[in-house]
Amino acid sequence: MGSVKDLEVLMKPTKDKTGIGRFHFSDKYSVFDWGEMPDLIENKGSVLCMMGAYFFERLGEKGIRTHYRGVIQDGKLVHMDELKAPTSTMEISLVRVFHPHRSAGKLAYDYGVFSPNLANFLIPLEIIYRNGLPKGSSVFERLNAGLKPEDLGLSYPPRPGDKLKKPVFDVSTKLEERDRYVTWVEAQELAGLSDGEVGEIKNILLHINDLITETASKAGLENEDGKVEFGFDPHRKPMVVDVVGTLDECRFTHEGIHVSKEIARQYYRETSWYKDVERAKKEAGIKGIKEWKVLCESKPPKLDPNLRKFISEMYMAAANEFTGIHLFEVPRLAEILDNLAYYPP
Repeated sequence: MGSVKDLEVLMKPTKDKTGIGRFHFSDKYSVFDWGEMPDLIENKGSVLCMMGAYFFERLGEKGIRTHYRGVIQDGKLVHMDELKAPTSTMEISLVRVFHPHRSAGKLAYDYGVFSPNLANFLIPLEIIYRNGLPKGSSVFERLNAGLKPEDLGLSYPPRPGDKLKKPVFDVSTKLEERDRYVTWVEAQELAGLSDGEVGEIKNILLHINDLITETASKAGLENEDGKVEFGFDPHRKPMVVDVVGTLDECRFTHEGIHVSKEIARQYYRETSWYKDVERAKKEAGIKGIKEWKVLCESKPPKLDPNLRKFISEMYMAAANEFTGIHLFEVPRLAEILDNLAYYPP
């Protein structure tokens, strides 16, 4: 399925019924759409599964529909309060996935399949909530490329580190070769959404954002931004899919220090490989080439071993504090951050 978790299909979804599948989270990681990177981050898979399960169960308590069915331990489907040890396998309900048709030789896509009458499918969008604009936010690249502050609902040119008075909801495509930001009007048209469905999705997003913010604050973290994906069930009711609230889906900070996958991104931004990636993506866009990686002149280096160990401990400590369960044998998150001996510029 993706570069950090694999999907096992136990029962395929149909037009009228959801299927059943299992996410097998791995210790792999990905940055800048490269896919599998050259090393592993110990226990990252179990951490993502535990944090995702925790938020799905809290959302379920609030009456918000999700595709979560439970986690797998000793071959049995259980919930968090029944776990004896961390697990990296989550069971989910599956919806149908329709890919927009790509025009031959062009990076243009036809979303005609997403009609208002379609049900039981993955909505082909990624929705991003933003409470702040930390260093590294893609917003600044887009502003440099011509995006206007008012397009984000802002009345001023933002600066790295700014906190927003109220959340901003951004949206991008999900199933194209490379995600691209679109306006809400474009997103609604692409996915065949009604005004009411857009309003309902945004309302659910507010609740998710509030839950993640409240949970992160207990761990001493600020919830800067995060992405959420949705599907429609067989009755075309929205439900939250993939996972939410993890250090891969969200950007958290502690006194300006990133506590998320952003740390790895910052490390790699200082490498020559990152420059090659940016060059390859730009060239592929100009030439209409789908596989931009074939144009990249180098491979990513491994993470610095000290940084890799730090990221692993940071992920495990965050899982302990977000869930309130001592899942992993690591010091408290604040202690890990205080003792940080190495941090990428």
